[in-house]
Amino acid sequence: MAGPGDEDKLTDDWNPAGAGADDPMSADWAAMLESTPSGDGEDQADRVLNQDEIDSLLGFDSNTNLGVELTGVQALINSALVSYERLPMLEIVFDRLVRLTTTSLRNFTSDNVEVSLESISSVRFGDYLNSIPLPALLSVIKAEEWDNFGLLTVDSNLIYSMIDVLLGGRRIGGQIRVEGRPYTTIEMALARRMIEVILDDTHKAFEPVTQVNFKLERLETNPRFAAISRPANAAILIELRIEMDDRGGKVEILLPYATIEPIREQLLQMYMGEKFGRDPIWEGHLATEIYAADVHVHAVLHEFDLPLSRALNLKPGETIMFDRSPTQPVKLRCGEIDLTEAQMGHIGNHVSVRVTRPLNPPKVTMAAFEAIDQQAEQRS
Repeated sequence: MAGPGDEDKLTDDWNPAGAGADDPMSADWAAMLESTPSGDGEDQADRVLNQDEIDSLLGFDSNTNLGVELTGVQALINSALVSYERLPMLEIVFDRLVRLTTTSLRNFTSDNVEVSLESISSVRFGDYLNSIPLPALLSVIKAEEWDNFGLLTVDSNLIYSMIDVLLGGRRIGGQIRVEGRPYTTIEMALARRMIEVILDDTHKAFEPVTQVNFKLERLETNPRFAAISRPANAAILIELRIEMDDRGGKVEILLPYATIEPIREQLLQMYMGEKFGRDPIWEGHLATEIYAADVHVHAVLHEFDLPLSRALNLKPGETIMFDRSPTQPVKLRCGEIDLTEAQMGHIGNHVSVRVTRPLNPPKVTMAAFEAIDQQAEQRS
């Protein structure tokens, strides 16, 4: 082990202060420290971003067009949003639902009920489940004809308000105190009846567009047990506000895009008047013009095949024998379609035919057009 004298000697060897002024390493360190200006370090520490740099960082650029992809914090915020595809007919369907639900809930509660459509937006399914304020009642509904599911959420304020109205509670205005206890059997039963009324009105609202029945599958109070789609899937969220005097709450209907995919073509059509995508004036005008149109009808006595060589060698005066008698019927034809049969005769100097049986039924019906539309939807 080193003694005290050896430790002093090591300290002197490693202490820079003990080195002479002529030590080249010490001189280099001193020159580097003196060459660094202290003012630049202070400027770099106190540097302030200008407005353009702040806008670029946040993603707000006034010179950027709408089609350019967002950057910065704005892009990070908008990454969870879903672009909402405008479905004009869907908006009209839920406007119709508002009117129907207003009347139905007034009959259901015998009270003054006002229903309003707050918003129609597009969200991701997982984000919606995480945003539901608890306690709430989530009902899983099944669209039987579409063979898919949706959600109908009723918040606690509306449940307690509806129970007060149905059971004759006091008319207390303002916000109702939401209790953290589970719903009782009576509360669940009354809420189920209200949800069934809303689902029946939803069926009637969709009726002009398509026939679909909404069935209440189950009621849940935990959003984790109401997972009907993947968290990243997009969905349409419809928010309805139900007010009864000074109390009420919200009803939210969530339909994943996969659920409404079977009627997407119908929901994209435009709304005209009180008819869902149809104009009766134009239909009547079209039918009138079709009935007034001129068509060419041919009376075909007989048809048979000839070799091309004989047809090319036909000469004036040559006789072609028809395997027909004067009493056999003549076919009346429009284009390539056989209409009916007739008996040939003459009136004065004109050849005439007399229809002997009703028209042939058309081979193409509306079912054929519907089958073609369904095949096109499946391919798309």
